[in-house]
Amino acid sequence: MNQYVTGTIIKELREKNKMTQLQLAEKLGVSDKTVSKWETAKGYPDITLLEPIAEAFRISVTELISGNTIHNANVSANMLRSKFYVCPVCGNVIHGMGEAAIHCHGMQLMPLEAENADEQHVVFIERVEDE
Repeated sequence: MNQYVTGTIIKELREKNKMTQLQLAEKLGVSDKTVSKWETAKGYPDITLLEPIAEAFRISVTELISGNTIHNANVSANMLRSKFYVCPVCGNVIHGMGEAAIHCHGMQLMPLEAENADEQHVVFIERVEDE
């Protein structure tokens, strides 16, 4: 069976959030023995519980399934952290500042890579009235 959400991930997230098995179980409407079974690999959470589990840990379902949390340490806007995402289906352009999990039309979008400027598109600074 493909382990889409392992008990190890659930245990790490639970401990990181300083929760007991009972506290997590109460949030999810299951027993603490059920959470224990997940964490000891004797069972897996039902697919209908993925969203509630992610909400309990304040992460996205994508982060829960992949086991990779996205850290947004973007304290202030920094143009060097700008990332652009384009949906190949509808052409939507999304701008993000820092790490993000961006989805459109059910697909995860990857950030575009910046191209080097050519001779016609060189950045230059022009002084205007002593400014």
